[in-house]
Amino acid sequence: MTPDPVPTLKQLLAFYLEAGVDCALSEEPVNRVADPNPAAALAQTTPAGPARTVALATPAARSGSVLPPEAAIATAREAARTAPSLDALRTLLENFDGCALKSTATRLVFADGNPQARVMFVGEAPGRDEDIQGLPFVGRSGQLLDRMIAAIGLDRSKAYIANVIPWRPPGNRTPTPQETQICLPFIQRQIELVNPDVLVTLGNPSTQTLLSTREGIMKTRGKWFDYDTGTRMIRAMATFHPAYLLRSPSYKRMSWQDLRAIARALAGATPT
Repeated sequence: MTPDPVPTLKQLLAFYLEAGVDCALSEEPVNRVADPNPAAALAQTTPAGPARTVALATPAARSGSVLPPEAAIATAREAARTAPSLDALRTLLENFDGCALKSTATRLVFADGNPQARVMFVGEAPGRDEDIQGLPFVGRSGQLLDRMIAAIGLDRSKAYIANVIPWRPPGNRTPTPQETQICLPFIQRQIELVNPDVLVTLGNPSTQTLLSTREGIMKTRGKWFDYDTGTRMIRAMATFHPAYLLRSPSYKRMSWQDLRAIARALAGATPT
């Protein structure tokens, strides 16, 4: 049997980029199946010299000092609660060190669009393009979102767009439950300050996080929920994330039905 050809360096790099591996977290390789204790060390022997000890790379080690999850969540709640405006909230996030994602992201991805808009769209987390530009939904999924909202007569000057997580997870991995809970008070305060008439959650993670449901997006999409800011009840609807529609275009028909219902709600019709 003829062996498979060995890929070239260019082919390997292209494969890693397609898989979302486009950033280095440490100068040293890390054995993820070794002792998970952050204090553990790896003994390495090199041809150039005797064995040396290299500490396992962790988010806490890279960023210097990261609060324990419980303390970070409590700090986030207190900080978000005190933000009197969106500008103040953004400044708080820029100075907040309780989430390790900040140390691996290029920049904060806060929001885009009109803070006075009647409709607010919330996704899960930024991707590579968003991390580079510092704006949410600017890659391929963002371009599709623009076309989706344009179909009901909206654009970014008439909508407000954000994510539950304001920093890109390395390699576009799924945020951990702890990372989500740490960032949750900030997006909740962001929604409260924007105070839209309609809140649209894009995809399963943002829907489950913000609408307090454990059902999947297939059951939640197209239904109206009540989102309680503490001072007002906002109508909320879940629909598919544009990235999912790029992978499964057959569901665009259902997404169009959701958008039409959102348009009717913005026009003043009673949601059903």
